[in-house]
Amino acid sequence: MKERLIELVIEKAFKYSKEPVFKLVSGRRSNYYFNCKAVTLHPEGMYLIGNTVFDIIQDLDIQGIGGLTLGADPIANAVSYTSYLKGKPIEAFVVRKSPKSHGTMLWIEGNVSSEDKVVIVDDVITTGKSTIEAITRVKEAGLEIRKVIALVDRQEGGREAVEALGFKLDTVITRDEVMERYKNVL
Repeated sequence: MKERLIELVIEKAFKYSKEPVFKLVSGRRSNYYFNCKAVTLHPEGMYLIGNTVFDIIQDLDIQGIGGLTLGADPIANAVSYTSYLKGKPIEAFVVRKSPKSHGTMLWIEGNVSSEDKVVIVDDVITTGKSTIEAITRVKEAGLEIRKVIALVDRQEGGREAVEALGFKLDTVITRDEVMERYKNVL
């Protein structure tokens, strides 16, 4: 499944240029870019991601999976759906970028509550900023983080930033794996 997922990332989500033309969230430029929504919102991508990530977490005692909207949402949903099909339901949740401005004014949406054990997911990790934002909000809500997973690790310090907070980061695919396969495609 992982090999097919790498192929799908290259086919639908990966862009490369000899010149650094892609502007990243951090503001700096890069000669490659991952737009993983093209994979996480794709039917086969959802199937592959749901099964691959579920395999990583299936033995954990957790109640939820989620992360910062929008990157984490389709991953969490795919894993939640897969977990139900496999007889071990895990709730999906969403961490908002800002609190809801009315009603309960929540940062986190979904069926998780204080002291639940959860996994944080993200589609792409570069510096770790959005993953760390999700970790911070989830901890503030009283949830216990059991694992942090990124679909794609750009290998640019995000892992180290997350692990400096005391959380091990698991990745499904690394930039090196994509670049190696991409070179073979050319």
